[in-house]
Amino acid sequence: MNFLRNFLASILGTLVAMILVVILFFIAIAGMASSVGLEEVESAVEPREKSVLELEMNVPIYDNVAEVQSLEGSLGLAPDTQELKTLLDGIKAAKINEKVEGIVLKSPYVSAGWAQTKAIRDALVDFKESGKFIYAYADFYTQQGYYMASVADSLFVHPMGGVEFKGLASEVMYYKDFQEKYGFKMEVIRHGKYKSAVEPYLESEMSDANRTQISVLLTSIWGNIRQDIAQSRNLSEDRIDAIAEDLLANLPKEAVAVNLVDDLLYEKDFKSKINAALDQEEDKKIRTVSARQLAAIAEKELKGIRNRIAIIYAQGPVIYGEGSENTIGQEVFVDALEEATKNKRVKAIVLRVDSPGGSALTSDIIWNAIEKAKAKKPVVVSMGNVAASGGYYIACNADEVFANPMTITGSIGVFATVPNLKGFTDDIGINAEQVLTHKNALGYSVFEEPTASFRSTTKAGIEYVYETFKDRVAAGREMPLDKVEAIAQGRVWSGNQAVENGLVDQLGDLNKAIAAAAARAEIDKYRIRSYPKIEPELEDFLGFGGPFGALESQLLSGLPQGFVEFLHQMQNTEKVQIQTQLPYAIEIR
Repeated sequence: MNFLRNFLASILGTLVAMILVVILFFIAIAGMASSVGLEEVESAVEPREKSVLELEMNVPIYDNVAEVQSLEGSLGLAPDTQELKTLLDGIKAAKINEKVEGIVLKSPYVSAGWAQTKAIRDALVDFKESGKFIYAYADFYTQQGYYMASVADSLFVHPMGGVEFKGLASEVMYYKDFQEKYGFKMEVIRHGKYKSAVEPYLESEMSDANRTQISVLLTSIWGNIRQDIAQSRNLSEDRIDAIAEDLLANLPKEAVAVNLVDDLLYEKDFKSKINAALDQEEDKKIRTVSARQLAAIAEKELKGIRNRIAIIYAQGPVIYGEGSENTIGQEVFVDALEEATKNKRVKAIVLRVDSPGGSALTSDIIWNAIEKAKAKKPVVVSMGNVAASGGYYIACNADEVFANPMTITGSIGVFATVPNLKGFTDDIGINAEQVLTHKNALGYSVFEEPTASFRSTTKAGIEYVYETFKDRVAAGREMPLDKVEAIAQGRVWSGNQAVENGLVDQLGDLNKAIAAAAARAEIDKYRIRSYPKIEPELEDFLGFGGPFGALESQLLSGLPQGFVEFLHQMQNTEKVQIQTQLPYAIEIR
């Protein structure tokens, strides 16, 4: 008996020791990440002669990679990631580095938004001015992947591959009939002719207003795609439209025939093409460098420069609360603004916004913090894939605003939604009864229809936020209120359209916004300091890769994006929050 007790005790002790070792390991790794900096993981080693920059566009691209994501990637616990600015800086460095003779571009698909894709492609166009080559190869190309690859001097695809080239589409799901059938309902209160975030809960089909704005948006974005491909492939824009309209590049040999692709090759033969361009034996191993390596070399050359430009990344939904590197909360972002403002080395601030919006209250808190920051230092906004509604709210008062032509922005409108389960609970025989001291004491219950007073008070709040939103835009953009109203009402605009209607100052990528901030600060040389940087905590690692979380992610990934968002909305049974949020989930394909 003693033997069994001792044996079990030794097993338990061993398990506890192993758990402690794992915990201490992650704590040590987190400490190293914060003290050394993940940017220094890639050594700034000079490339060798006859090197090529290899770009893998299927690796997920973020404006800002969270510390825990970077650390998990470096430890092999999660897929690798890339930062947009690192890619742009690496391409820029490759242009002037004498040892880098060209770029090998692999973009079967691009794991990024359209605005990010456009920014990288524009950087590649600039690279070509050096006279160096860009060769592109893939087994197949999605439409977005082909758009990226079309910049290449020579573009190849596998003989059994293909090119997706069909024009743009966006699909919106409607839930009115589903709600009526099953008793799960979203109660909606809104303002704005074009505020169609809530339209899918109210209708069974798309309204004319919503169809108009989606059509205009897609047409504007397609115009950029068509123009860029036409210029790179020496085709007319009408010809590009015809190829997309009739699917004339559907088969690999057809893609060659219509001049979207130069030739059909196996990958080994493609490598021979690269060696020929490098003027070396066709079977010689190709020396490659990464964008991260070249960007690190460029950063190393700036060592000793004291001046800083702060980039504050605002990516993800706007929430009321602390916030993180992937959500925009007032605590983290107000602290970041205040820290950048107080830092004497920081001479200007660039706010990089990639957000569909969210909490109206948080948006206004951050707007106020920007007002205080720009009283002391220049504040310039760079818009990413999306800077709409609450995302535009926190951008509208900057000293200067830049957008990508394919940015989705605007959406100046307000709404509120709360889930209602009364139809469902009635069907299954559940009845909720209430006792009140005052007629409005209940406020809102998911088990009862909203009262007239609840609707009227919420509508009054929405009207107040909408008028305040318009006032912020009018003051920030120096625009009459009647003009703001004309382009507001929740309508979305592309970056091109936003420049035309005055919501944005100029078209340009993140680096152009940084250069504008430096010019306003009257500095020539500077280094970049990024915010927010949140040190990984133990629970971030312990929560990573859990079996139930992974299973949930796999299940949800198989559902349409719009339906997943509907499920998330139904889970929110807390107090109603007035939202300044993008009018619908825009998935352009």
